[in-house]
Amino acid sequence: MKQLFANKSVIFCLFFLVAFALDRVVKLVILDGFRWDSEAISIILTFNDGVAFSWFAFLGEWLKWLQLALIVGAVIYLFWTKLIVPYGAPIGLLLGAGASNLLDRFVYGGVVDYVFWHYWFNFAVFNLADALIDCAVAWIVWAHWRQTRKIKAG
Repeated sequence: MKQLFANKSVIFCLFFLVAFALDRVVKLVILDGFRWDSEAISIILTFNDGVAFSWFAFLGEWLKWLQLALIVGAVIYLFWTKLIVPYGAPIGLLLGAGASNLLDRFVYGGVVDYVFWHYWFNFAVFNLADALIDCAVAWIVWAHWRQTRKIKAG
């Protein structure tokens, strides 16, 4: 079990670092002035001082400290309970992307968002980290569902 925990911890760290680094690189390109426009999607620079759909923007400076506490608390909890073992990769993806968005709050005062979908309807402006977080949540739900099915079957 100790070896499995160590392997899953490495996988967690790799996914965390890849998500964090990839998001940082893309955001640096956007901050450097890259823009693009099409019929469906525009790449624009905006800063979100809230969370999804600008919720909780009223918290101001407190929001980044609350998010920092949540991320640190989640990491401690996941390693302490060893929940990192079955979900190391998607949790690394989720927390790496979340940490990148959190860094934006400390450096720029808001999350760097840039993808604007405007075909058929206008959608909130988002970034790669947001998409990675959504993928990670779906992955965790799918993995949990598979694990539950396996337990019930066996």
